[in-house]
Amino acid sequence: MYRRKTRSVFIGNVEVGGDAPISVQSMTNTDTQNVKETVSQIKELEDAGCDIIRVAVPDLKACEAVGDIISQINIPLVSDIHFNHRLALKAIERGTDALRINPGNIGSQEKVREVVYAAQHSDTPIRIGVNSGSLEQSILEKYNGITPEGMVESALKHIALFEKIGFKDIIISLKSSDVLQTIKAYRLMAEENNYPLHLGVTEAGTYKTGIIKSAVGIGSILLDGIGDTIRISLTAPPVQEVLSGISLLKALKLREGVEIISCPTCGRCEIDIFSLGFIVIL
Repeated sequence: MYRRKTRSVFIGNVEVGGDAPISVQSMTNTDTQNVKETVSQIKELEDAGCDIIRVAVPDLKACEAVGDIISQINIPLVSDIHFNHRLALKAIERGTDALRINPGNIGSQEKVREVVYAAQHSDTPIRIGVNSGSLEQSILEKYNGITPEGMVESALKHIALFEKIGFKDIIISLKSSDVLQTIKAYRLMAEENNYPLHLGVTEAGTYKTGIIKSAVGIGSILLDGIGDTIRISLTAPPVQEVLSGISLLKALKLREGVEIISCPTCGRCEIDIFSLGFIVIL
């Protein structure tokens, strides 16, 4: 399958972009302050095949836990920061492997610059995460609401600020709960630069509906040769996100693994397939 050629960015020891395989991510739903519980969930995700894990860092106590968590896990950790640039600075001090920030809600340009300078000094990559639900008011007014074009413009504005500082360890995401908006936004962004893209449909929903929306959205973008790392966002245990992501990549021949082929059954079926007792986990 054709894949768009992108810059290579390392999150810990995992390469994103370049010629690297498409990685699968998830996010813990534990209280990050609870190191034991968070590490336990990450270990479960590691066993399921998760390549990169993200944790919420809503306050200083959670930020202080980041270093302790990193010391006990085997996959790179991304700190998810909103609203408070000082938490991003602290997460860098605690050794986070990467940051995920939405520059539109992290504060003034000066605060964003402070974070970028710290990340540059410590070789910490940043994912610029643009979500349809948190676009700047000026963008919403310009485009008369949420549009793929507005999402891309928001991301490009932040990228320009990062590049002005000389920082290029950037990964970009443009997520919407609307599948068609998400697909179009990523297609537009892929024409603008060669930064690696993190794919996902945000707030996709519960296990069944979320998998369908994510498969359509993420799958369509991957079929265009676009995308370097993915997360299937589900209102479900995080391990299901990982297993679903791996299954999606295998279906597109982007990851090797066992493929289970099973008869859907019809009136010609002469045996009770359901009674055979196969348990198939996506």
